[in-house]
Amino acid sequence: MVAWMALAKAVAPHVTTIVTAAIPAFTTRKIDDPEGQLALAQQQIAELQQAVTRNDAHIRELAEQLRMTVLALEEAGRQAQRRLWLALGASGMALVAAVAAIWLALR
Repeated sequence: MVAWMALAKAVAPHVTTIVTAAIPAFTTRKIDDPEGQLALAQQQIAELQQAVTRNDAHIRELAEQLRMTVLALEEAGRQAQRRLWLALGASGMALVAAVAAIWLALR
């Protein structure tokens, strides 16, 4: 559960930026003149290229943050596994001590 929270915190600030860059505000004028249509198409292509460039930068930043989050989660998993083994070892020693105490008490 904590893993998803960390991921959500890393992604949340960038969602709005990515969405606004992914849906560019195209020039939506309709022009009856064929030359004007060509100019309009060129302008829309330029706007799309700018949006793609912005998306690329945001995606790269998001990918780096995701990589760092995954590395942090892997490290947290290793630490949790280490603590689990320590707890299992301690409980095993406690079990041995309890069995020894019962054996001594019944002797």
